[in-house]
Amino acid sequence: MAATKRKRRGGLAVPAKRPRKSGKDARPPAKPRDKAEEAEEEDRNRIPGPVCKGKWKNKERILIFSSRGINFRTRHLMQDLRMLMPHSKADTKMDRKDKLFVINEVCEMKNCNKCIYFEAKKKQDLYMWLSNSPHGPSAKFLVQNIHTLAELKMTGNCLKGSRPLLSFDPAFDELPHYALLKELLIQIFSTPRYHPKSQPFVDHVFTFTVLDNRIWFRNFQIIEEDAALVEIGPRFVLNLIKIFQGSFGGPTLYENPHYQSPNM
Repeated sequence: MAATKRKRRGGLAVPAKRPRKSGKDARPPAKPRDKAEEAEEEDRNRIPGPVCKGKWKNKERILIFSSRGINFRTRHLMQDLRMLMPHSKADTKMDRKDKLFVINEVCEMKNCNKCIYFEAKKKQDLYMWLSNSPHGPSAKFLVQNIHTLAELKMTGNCLKGSRPLLSFDPAFDELPHYALLKELLIQIFSTPRYHPKSQPFVDHVFTFTVLDNRIWFRNFQIIEEDAALVEIGPRFVLNLIKIFQGSFGGPTLYENPHYQSPNM
């Protein structure tokens, strides 16, 4: 018998409507896919994981800032160093009336354990402090022959955030004060491995050369084809004045006898 449907207000029986078959229902059932096809599709849709899967252990953080009264070239040099060092932090300019020991408190607030501080005097002389905060040691340099990235316009180039190689002159291992400076420069300029802001590539090299009782800084690109070096910039020369036992002060460990003040 055909199915019937009753109406509430009457005793007439009406035949029930049959559901229409769509075109999709008319198709044969899909065959189960092979496991190989499913695995291939999963691999295709999977989001690639991070390149670095290691753990960030070396928590070096560098604070790079300056005093008031610096010129445009020093400001551009600071920006170049921050761009080359992904583990660095910036801060506002410090008043020249403040004591240098205040920088240790600024480093503590910024959670930094190393500091590069540019100190301008008479709007013409630039001094650089490299310090291990808060216990020391620290070194004071006179910065000479500054050439920034925008000024040089070299043909070399490197990936932003990539980790550098550090190349030191053999003279750094001959004298004790140079050995101390070498360790300080390594801890400041080397980008920690697996740093969140760094790239896991090594495509440039920082060179520190001792010549004429000064430290010459250069930045080169490593070309993959023949491992040749092409200069990127910036470049500057550090003339050592003193090395202190503490951070921004304390007993003097070494005083450069060859240093001559630029105002004499």
